[in-house]
Amino acid sequence: MKSLKLISSAIAMLICFVSMAQERTITGIISDKSQQLLPGVNILNQNSKVNATSDFDGKYSIKAKTGDMLVFSFIGFETQSQKVQNSNTINIRLNEYNQTLSEVVVVGYGTNSSEYEDRSYARAERKKEKRDLSQAIQGKVAGVQVQNSVGYVAAPKQSFKMPRESPSLPPKNEPLYIIDGVPAKANQMAKINPNDIDNVSVLKDQAATSIYGSKASNGVVVISTKNNLYKNLSEKELDQKLNIVPIPAEPSQEDYDSFVENAFESPKTAPLSTFSIDVDNASYTNIRRFLNNGQQVPKDAVRVEEMVNFFKYTYPQPKNEHPFSINTEVSDSPWNANNKILKIGLQGKNIPTDDLPASNLVFLIDVSGSMSDMNKLPLLKQSLKILVNELRPKDKVAIVVYAGAAGMVLPPTSGDEKKTIIDALDKLQSGGSTAGGAGIELAYKTATENFIKGGNNRVILATDGDFNVGSSSNTDMEKLIEEKRKTGVFLTCLGYGMGNYKDSKMEILADKGNGNYAYIDNIQEANRFLGKEFKGSMFAIAKDVKIQIEFNPKQVQSYRLIGYENRKLRPEDFKNDAIDAGELGSNHTVTALYEIIPAGVKSDYLTAQTDDLKYTKTETNSSNYSNELATVKFRYKKPDGEKSIEMVQVIENKSIALNKASDDMKFSTAVAWFGLKLRDSKLIADKSSEEIAKLAKQGNSNDGEGYKAEFIRLVEGAKQFN
Repeated sequence: MKSLKLISSAIAMLICFVSMAQERTITGIISDKSQQLLPGVNILNQNSKVNATSDFDGKYSIKAKTGDMLVFSFIGFETQSQKVQNSNTINIRLNEYNQTLSEVVVVGYGTNSSEYEDRSYARAERKKEKRDLSQAIQGKVAGVQVQNSVGYVAAPKQSFKMPRESPSLPPKNEPLYIIDGVPAKANQMAKINPNDIDNVSVLKDQAATSIYGSKASNGVVVISTKNNLYKNLSEKELDQKLNIVPIPAEPSQEDYDSFVENAFESPKTAPLSTFSIDVDNASYTNIRRFLNNGQQVPKDAVRVEEMVNFFKYTYPQPKNEHPFSINTEVSDSPWNANNKILKIGLQGKNIPTDDLPASNLVFLIDVSGSMSDMNKLPLLKQSLKILVNELRPKDKVAIVVYAGAAGMVLPPTSGDEKKTIIDALDKLQSGGSTAGGAGIELAYKTATENFIKGGNNRVILATDGDFNVGSSSNTDMEKLIEEKRKTGVFLTCLGYGMGNYKDSKMEILADKGNGNYAYIDNIQEANRFLGKEFKGSMFAIAKDVKIQIEFNPKQVQSYRLIGYENRKLRPEDFKNDAIDAGELGSNHTVTALYEIIPAGVKSDYLTAQTDDLKYTKTETNSSNYSNELATVKFRYKKPDGEKSIEMVQVIENKSIALNKASDDMKFSTAVAWFGLKLRDSKLIADKSSEEIAKLAKQGNSNDGEGYKAEFIRLVEGAKQFN
């Protein structure tokens, strides 16, 4: 009997041991310390070497046995290990790094939107949706850019590495070819000299897909050559090595308005420089998209002022009754010896969120056929969900869509009914033509009918810009939007996509209405503009803000405004309250730069000299204003006001060496310098990427989000475009 008990006990222990040794599914949720769910976290079973990735809701599942060690790693967070015990559920909370990352490069071949499943927002009736893994990775840390087939992260303080071009997926029923570790096409494989081949192996079924994903469902042909002749080559480099003439790519259908950069002017013949402020930063994110894709940036896509104003600077809060403070600084020009740079910075008043007025928002969403790409409507919907999460119960949102016709998807709905709003967004699908005029009419009509006096009334247009308004599109659109701004409804334009992106139309909408404009190139940018900078993007504290500066000809031989070419005004427009100008948001900063040729300095950039004018010549006392460089004036209106208010400030004729200038001066000047380089400006003598990056590094401070470090990497990675 005793023996039977011992045997039974041994069998029970054996069963328990076998049970513990059996592989089972471990599931859980991964979040950060603020309980925000983390998609794209890598989970590695150190024992079995099996990998998994958390989905859009931070959920994961992985096969493991009791005693296995799971390692959780994510860019920007400390790696964490967890041993598998008896429980089948392991929830993990990751801690952010408190130090700067060294460079991390992530490469993932061949993602297909049908491969990955995301369960988002819907609850009782939740449906299974398919999502590209790139969306799970995008936007979790500054510097991350992800494309289908190739993703990478380039973190601060390391040289930026351009992603290699990714080969197309293999045609149906064709195996995937790998040559020296590089995915290749059939025509490339056929060109390889048989005498160069060292080994050929074929992988099928699970052996293929477990390594190379679903694109290897037809098998993989792995070829190794002697001396690794083709290792680390891009598709283009592989073509060149094999003497294959590539088929020319289709020309881009993107559209940008051309303009001529501002020239130097004499204060004797042009004493006043007048312009509207510009808080848009779409040009910078669009440029970032080109550079991250390893593409040449179109000259007319570069608007220097929008690059400069993408970044935030440490100007002090206003201390008087005006809604913004004025800050000026003069230092040396880094690109033209003997010249000076004048920086004018505005800092908008920071209004606490609870004190902001109620919002009446209308989402005007382009659901036409051109919006079907993953970086258009799918990204758009995820972007607006970020904005929805910022809404308060006193806010309300309506959704209007347009394609072949315009229609209301969601009537004005309270901000605390987030699920209702998000469900309406989830149901949107693309298809049809792009008649945007009717959509604009309906959106403004809806906003006007629900107008909140003293509130934040705004239409948020989200589109790739590929739409028509009337028979003469841009002219008719200009007239329409100028008419609509009289309603008191503000406008925010969100641009999406590439290939047929119509920047020119988006810029017109923002410039001619009381509007601002952002280009959303990834979910990270959506989170910045619609989440973290929600107040500055959506709540105007001043509108029709104009700047007019008068330079002292005793101190200034010539000057030029850097950027703002599309925002210049006539001198008489400054006091004309009927003239539209830019808006300033809560806690927003605006920066403008002038390049100055001081009096007595010889320069190749000076305009041709003329004789003194007989009738306009004025006699001035040589002792007058000798300590003044310029006088700057500002005019603005309150958000619901119609009469402008004027501010005046004298700029002292005092310059400090660039190496002793503020970090804001150094960094903003470096950004402008890079923009001028990308535009191939004829007015800068030095176009050294090394010097631009060096100056930016000297001015890199207060960069908690990593955007300035990202800019430095872009500069370092764009050396090929000298």
